[in-house]
Amino acid sequence: MNSDKGLIIVKEKYDIADLKILMTTYYEQTLERSIPYRSSGQWKEEEADGVIDFGPEFYEKKQKEYMPRSSFNMIEYVYTGSLFNRFLLEHNGCMLHSSAVVVDGFAYLFSANSGMGKSTHTKLWLEHFGEKAFIINDDKPSLKKENGQWYVYGTPWSGKHNINVNTKVKLGAIVFLERAENNWIEPIDVRDAIPLFFNQTVRTFRKEEKMDLVLKNMEQILTANPIYKMGCNVSDDAVVTAYEKIRRV
Repeated sequence: MNSDKGLIIVKEKYDIADLKILMTTYYEQTLERSIPYRSSGQWKEEEADGVIDFGPEFYEKKQKEYMPRSSFNMIEYVYTGSLFNRFLLEHNGCMLHSSAVVVDGFAYLFSANSGMGKSTHTKLWLEHFGEKAFIINDDKPSLKKENGQWYVYGTPWSGKHNINVNTKVKLGAIVFLERAENNWIEPIDVRDAIPLFFNQTVRTFRKEEKMDLVLKNMEQILTANPIYKMGCNVSDDAVVTAYEKIRRV
């Protein structure tokens, strides 16, 4: 670990969503949140599936251009996560902006725009199920296909509350949330799910082939897994309504 102009410069190997990531961090937040994902393997740097190293000059430029009120800690956290999610696309995976709760060996993803209550809803699951449930990632879980099965992974990039677990769990269902006075949930078809999913994943690229990967992976996820739309309030009944409809055994 070296110090340069107040920076903390750490080059480290990480295993994130079964990808070998070689990442250099310059600020504490991303480094601290990545510690549980440090690699225990002996792979060589040239074997990395992705290299993340923007450098402090990059972060200073982004702060001046786009994020003047954000700290370098936050800017690094945002851009390292964004690059990781682009690497994920090249390995049968993608990110979905959602809160992912695990019960009975399956991960259920609740997706919505920021501020719509997805984290509030999954916290109700923790209260309802107790030790049977945990949050694998509270903001940007990774979805990845392996041997025909879709899995959900924790990653260091999990929102302001930093709730994540370094593990993988079978994907149970994806639910798109909206607020409602009464609780209801219904399955939706791929056509209706596409715009909802697309609005909550990586969708800005300089190269057209990256967008093709997004559309390809999104189509595979939506055609292979149960997809629902749900209106809910903040109550235990919302958990029961959802679980009774989407649970996998």
